[in-house]
Amino acid sequence: MPDRKQATSKFVSREPLDPAEARWARLVKTTYCDPTGVERTWESGERQTRPTNCPIDGVGIVAILNKPTGPELLLQKQYRPPIDKVVIEVPAGLIDAGETVEECAVRELKEETGYVGVAEKTSCVMYNDPGFCNTNLNMVHVRVDMSLAENQNPQPQLEDNEFIECFTVPLGTMFDEMTRLEKEGYAIDARVGTIAEGIELAKEWKLSL
Repeated sequence: MPDRKQATSKFVSREPLDPAEARWARLVKTTYCDPTGVERTWESGERQTRPTNCPIDGVGIVAILNKPTGPELLLQKQYRPPIDKVVIEVPAGLIDAGETVEECAVRELKEETGYVGVAEKTSCVMYNDPGFCNTNLNMVHVRVDMSLAENQNPQPQLEDNEFIECFTVPLGTMFDEMTRLEKEGYAIDARVGTIAEGIELAKEWKLSL
């Protein structure tokens, strides 16, 4: 078994998916009337994993580690087959049946990064790409107490198909760090890019952080 942090995935092939084989997503055709009364159709994707009576698919996690040199955002690198690139992401995951958003965030943080935290704030529901799919999530701010013994040497609990490398980026230089990582060939997840853009806007307009 290779070091999970050093393991690299390799693209093999891509082909149309038989709907009968689809486990995670499906294509749907929506019929609607536009404001002029014209009937139109729209092709989009839907997740098949959302629990019954649950309004969201999953969570993204904002975990800021308060280090002696300043606050740093916990991020991870993970290969994503649809774009054949390693993506810079926040920890995230799908919600389980009967689980609250906050419980999901704390569980996923522990599983993917090893850090133990407490959920403190939850965002509005966010839609990842509403022109293409119905996938949505809440961003949850999780406080990580770095003085706790369990956070001194965190050990992820990854599944067999997960190869995730965790790292941190100083909040103050996040925009520049994302630019550098993109030049190195990484893809930047929209949630991470938006956080970086928000910090940069706050600097430009001298907003109180």
